Amino acid sequence: MTDLTPIHSTIAFPESQTRNQFYKRHGKRGLDVCLALLMAVPVASVVALLWVLARIDGGTGFYGHKRVGRNGRMFTCWKIRTMRPDAEAQLQDLLNRDAAARAEWTKGRKITNDPRVTVLGRLLRKTSLDELPQLWNVLIGDMSLVGPRPVPLNELRLYGSHSNFYLKLRPGITGLWQVSGRNAVDYDTRINMDVRYASGVSVSKDLVILFRTIGCVLKRSGL
Repeated sequence: MTDLTPIHSTIAFPESQTRNQFYKRHGKRGLDVCLALLMAVPVASVVALLWVLARIDGGTGFYGHKRVGRNGRMFTCWKIRTMRPDAEAQLQDLLNRDAAARAEWTKGRKITNDPRVTVLGRLLRKTSLDELPQLWNVLIGDMSLVGPRPVPLNELRLYGSHSNFYLKLRPGITGLWQVSGRNAVDYDTRINMDVRYASGVSVSKDLVILFRTIGCVLKRSGL
């Protein structure tokens, strides 16, 4: 488990608390919009190319999935499609016949060598390029650049009494979990990371996470 200490001071000063509250209420959204606008043109060009490639196998180019946003408002989170058109049927079939896969899915909502993922999809996930359309979600205010991983309603229930920490923030394209060994982190640890992040949102923490995200993308460790 990766501790939050390197990017979150354990000493709290009244001045920093006031500054962080201002950032959380106003500055965080301003940073999101400014950075998203700077990236909009180059990202749109890449997204257009990936959309065409995803369409080649006959499926849709984009995949929109319902996620829980701030204050419980549901929104459509966009990605380049990385799964086969019959992905849900493939998942259910695998879980029904493979106990090991079922246990892995229950533990972390992920499956090693997922049969639902296309060849292109594996590359997109490895490089995190499938998540580029979420920049649109940031621009329209559904998401933030940094925040908790967006979850569907059935997964929010796994947060239990900690769900309020998730609900008070916009979900993020990246976050503490994504830069802290994502695939090696179990779901309970992921929830703990979201709680820690939500308990002390600050501009310095967000900038460090964004910087670490660049490293994860370059290393192709995914988000």
